[in-house]
Amino acid sequence: MNAPWKPAPMGNRDPFAAFVCDEAALDALRPVVIEMGWPPEKCNKGGLRNAVQSLSISASPAILLVDLSESGDPLNDINGLAEVCEPGTVVIAIGQVNDVRLYRDLIASGIHDYLLKPLSASQLRDALTQAQAVFTTPRTADGEVVKRHIATAVVGTRGGVGASTIATSLAWLFSEEHKRSTALLDLDVHFGTGALSLDLEPGRGLTDAIENPSRIDGLFIERAMIRANENLAILSAEAPINAPLMTDGSAFLQLEEEFRQAFDMSVIDMPRNMLINFPHLLAEVGVVTLVTEMTLAAARDTIRILAWLKQNAPGAQPLIVANKVQTGATEISKADFEASIERKINYSIPFDAKAAANAAKLGQTFADANRATKPGAVMREIASAILGAGDDDGADLGKAGTGTSLLGKLDLKSLIGKKKAFAKSGEKQTA
Repeated sequence: MNAPWKPAPMGNRDPFAAFVCDEAALDALRPVVIEMGWPPEKCNKGGLRNAVQSLSISASPAILLVDLSESGDPLNDINGLAEVCEPGTVVIAIGQVNDVRLYRDLIASGIHDYLLKPLSASQLRDALTQAQAVFTTPRTADGEVVKRHIATAVVGTRGGVGASTIATSLAWLFSEEHKRSTALLDLDVHFGTGALSLDLEPGRGLTDAIENPSRIDGLFIERAMIRANENLAILSAEAPINAPLMTDGSAFLQLEEEFRQAFDMSVIDMPRNMLINFPHLLAEVGVVTLVTEMTLAAARDTIRILAWLKQNAPGAQPLIVANKVQTGATEISKADFEASIERKINYSIPFDAKAAANAAKLGQTFADANRATKPGAVMREIASAILGAGDDDGADLGKAGTGTSLLGKLDLKSLIGKKKAFAKSGEKQTA
């Protein structure tokens, strides 16, 4: 059926046929079939046994729906169906048995989906639309060069620096302006704002994945992720704040693996505590977009995270982004900040409160709502740089400074002295 073979073009085959046991299921199915543009007479009375008899003497349809309600041994009978079904047929099974093991066994045998009775119109419509998409989605031919997957993690050095704003904007830019299929994974399980920024409901996909990592596969990704546009899908959560995060991180690794198979790009909005708890999450990440602010605490934490990345994710290229930069109002000057971290700030995004408020009011990402602004232009440059780094193995996103040791990188006394002098100067001016 659909698992052992690549789905073939529909060609002269019938687009759809169904073999259903009871009138209630037929009554639910026929209006949806008509809505899909298929002839309702292709909805036949009779279950799996009738399907096997019919397909043994006629061509298989592109999409086949079969009823397992009267089958005593569904798995064995499905194997019998496979013997008469042409390669490339997408099979959807329906039945009355609500059993996770049966579901998994059916999926493993090559079934595209398993629907539980009683059937609803929306349930049928979603399943048939997804089955139809198998034939319309472009697929890589044998021998064709596989497009490389580019993964970036966005990490804030401090809370409130705007890492999530940049993560959602980058995901939107990759999907909308660069036309890359993109996955956005918001790992702030309790307080994530990824879905909120895109004016979407987060759903239960991420919490389901954490609770049961063994469920994660291509079908799970297809069902659990929420579509923001044609090329962008998000996986996030708003878990109850009285429910602590109980995971060893295996679910996140499995999600990253599935993203590599299903998308061109993946953007991981990663709270900094995740670096400590699950360091292995950055093993396959090519670029770490480190979002910071021009403060003493942020300079200290930028140094610490850069050292951590060098030790735990040597294959990831750091990209330093200073966000919410206000000319003349920063706690630390750009020169002092760069001297402390011993590398250049790659990009500086100006502070624009009106632009941020505009995006929130519109329910859009910052980059989408503020295309003509300076901050929006800088975000586009960052997206292009990440794409360039992913396409070129030798690209270096940041230039390291001339220092040789972490010791002494941050001259706290000097910076605090400058901070106090600046404050006294301000007091004299206002006196």
